[in-house]
Amino acid sequence: MTYLVKLHPNVIKFIEKCDKSISDRIYKRLELLKENPFRYLEHYEGEDCFKFRIGDYRALVDVDNSRKIVFIQVLDHRSRIYKNQ
Repeated sequence: MTYLVKLHPNVIKFIEKCDKSISDRIYKRLELLKENPFRYLEHYEGEDCFKFRIGDYRALVDVDNSRKIVFIQVLDHRSRIYKNQ
């Protein structure tokens, strides 16, 4: 059973502002989460969510196993993402 990947509106805005090559890479990596998200996710210490590496970018992710949804809450450059949390 595949998972549905949903993006927070701020994540969509962030991706739209990126260069096309970066946004293409982000979308390609997000596709990996559809089949087996836990293969790529790491638990984010101190929080009730996961982190997902996309090159120099990081996404903070919630997973609803019962409904098979992966929700991308936050996406930013790795130098900024942990400072905002």
